[in-house]
Amino acid sequence: MTRTVFYTATSLDGFIADPDDSLDWLMTRQQDRGGPLNYDDFIADIGAAAMGRTTYEWVLDHEGPDAAWPYDIPCWVFSNHDVPKIEGDIRHVRGDVTDHHAEMVEAAGGKGVWVVGGGDLAAQFADAGLLDELIVYIAPVFLGAGAPLFPRRQELKLTELAQNVEFACARYEVVKASG
Repeated sequence: MTRTVFYTATSLDGFIADPDDSLDWLMTRQQDRGGPLNYDDFIADIGAAAMGRTTYEWVLDHEGPDAAWPYDIPCWVFSNHDVPKIEGDIRHVRGDVTDHHAEMVEAAGGKGVWVVGGGDLAAQFADAGLLDELIVYIAPVFLGAGAPLFPRRQELKLTELAQNVEFACARYEVVKASG
């Protein structure tokens, strides 16, 4: 069964980017690339991705204008604005996540769907009952403001907890509304 997972990092006070949409606070942290809940193990089980405009534009800005798209899986970019288009299996879409989730699951070919960055986008998947899991690296820093990890209430169940050098790492199952 394909699972839809929000895999991300956050500051201790719950922000995934600072007020300038910078991740400098994150990129200087030490981690064991083969340690608990690491990216390489995670991405090996992912077949498709979804991201919002801010994340997409951040990737473009930080990869450089001549760089190749860094993901070799199909990516859906959700935006109500026009965004730059580059080479790669990138599907620019508008509208509700429910309008596109089945296509993402099919493209994933039995692997997972990754919600890349964007707490609001992850919350939209959760609101629709489509988000199954949250995996989060918690960095030892307070940002005080920025883009929230998750912009509204969501019940979770802790299923795994570990330390990866500077990070507390946690896996949560999303508790879905009954009825």
